[in-house]
Amino acid sequence: MTDQSAGRKKRSGGREGNARRSHGFQLDQMPWRIPKNPDRPTEPVDEAGVLAIHKGAMRILSEIGIEFLNDEALALFREAGCKVTGQNVRMDEDFVMEMVRRAPASFTITPRNPDRQVILGDGHMVFVNVSSPPNSWDLVRGKRSGDFETFRDFMKLTQAFNCIHIAGGYPVEPIDIHPSIRHLDCLYEKLTLTDKVCHAYSLGRERVEDVMEMVRIAGGLTHEEFDATPRMYSNINSVSPLKHDFPMIDGALRLARRRQPVVVTPFTLAGAMAPVTMSGAVTLSIAEGLAAVALLQYVSPGCPVAIGTFTSNVDMRSGAPAFGTPEYMRATQITGQLARFYGLPLRSSGVCTANVPDGQAMWETSNSLWAAVQSGSNMVYHAAGWLEGGLIASPEKFVMDCEVLQMIQRYFEPATFATDPDSIAFDAVKEVGPGGHYFGCAHTQARYTDAFYNPIASDWRNFEAWEQDGAVEAPERAHKIARGVIDSFEAPPMDEAIREELAAFVARRKEEGGAPTDF
Repeated sequence: MTDQSAGRKKRSGGREGNARRSHGFQLDQMPWRIPKNPDRPTEPVDEAGVLAIHKGAMRILSEIGIEFLNDEALALFREAGCKVTGQNVRMDEDFVMEMVRRAPASFTITPRNPDRQVILGDGHMVFVNVSSPPNSWDLVRGKRSGDFETFRDFMKLTQAFNCIHIAGGYPVEPIDIHPSIRHLDCLYEKLTLTDKVCHAYSLGRERVEDVMEMVRIAGGLTHEEFDATPRMYSNINSVSPLKHDFPMIDGALRLARRRQPVVVTPFTLAGAMAPVTMSGAVTLSIAEGLAAVALLQYVSPGCPVAIGTFTSNVDMRSGAPAFGTPEYMRATQITGQLARFYGLPLRSSGVCTANVPDGQAMWETSNSLWAAVQSGSNMVYHAAGWLEGGLIASPEKFVMDCEVLQMIQRYFEPATFATDPDSIAFDAVKEVGPGGHYFGCAHTQARYTDAFYNPIASDWRNFEAWEQDGAVEAPERAHKIARGVIDSFEAPPMDEAIREELAAFVARRKEEGGAPTDF
């Protein structure tokens, strides 16, 4: 399992035959790969529009400022020559752009299994599991609060599906574990059940420091080796409008000083915590994001960072967030233009507002995912499993989303748009001639096994065949697949000495009390 694509027979549409077989269950899927987007990005605004948003963001930073609820950050900005008044920081365009230019346009993150290394930037696109919902939902048990068993189930899904490249935040919050030690138990499971890149929540010194140490131990690394190259990452959010809080900035500074990546993602909802116009909401988001990027580059020049977009709108009838909307898609595309303007990798999300894995869930998520493609996103958060605006994680939805992710990966493959002589297929056309068919011709026979995408959960039979076989709908098929993966799961190998060292660290930190929860 350290290299799920090695030594295995490929099947139709680039699938990986016999990818997992246990207790009679088999998951056929595409092999592990880091897809690269070959398409030109969609650019809704022209060059003058990009410059207008940039200038608007610079004006916010220089004339209004951003509040940093972190004394260390305030001291650093003061040292850098920015105008600090109380907790308000104003910075001019020259400073911001000088700092932004220090950031790399792309970088790699190498987890404990180097075969699972990912690239952020340079046209690559990686997908992250659903992260942070407090609840879960499945066909059998319905909606319920998150627990540790369900957390582990989602980590198994995260590891098993090759189209999920990163084990991001907790796929569901396990509220049956006390918050002081939750990060210790969750990261132990994440590091032993998966061998993919993982994430630390930037929620206080202890959590960030503990996760960095656990990733170092799991990788069998010295402190110097850990600091030498990205091994994990964190995502931080601003408190829109115009604020960065203490724990996220504290954690981001700690990571940046050890050269670990930080993704800065303002959470701006047009009409609520951002202007009702999408260009205004994007402008605010860019200002909040660049303020944090500037701080991190001042502290640790050249440290890996990415800019994130989570700009959408609210339902003005209820005030509830809405995702996968036309406005969300345009905001993501426009933020992609700004990310390229600054030379920063871009993070977006695969999100929806639907409460169950139904048609609404899939059209909203597909809108979000294709907006990620169109924007040139390099990292897609919540790419599989998200429901109810981020309040629910669903295993059925996870599988259904992975179907879409695989389709996107297949869409990127050169074979789908090749124009060489074999692809033009003149000789095949000549062989078949008028009124014939191509099923039996030599050109088809040589290519049919991997000519087209072959699905995980879709059923392409006609109505009568589908009905005769039980009329099983997509969520039911996805439920069966999810349970098959979970019930047949085998963890990736880990050296026993490393596992024991990791367990000993967790035990010691628990004895010490873990992370404080009362302030």
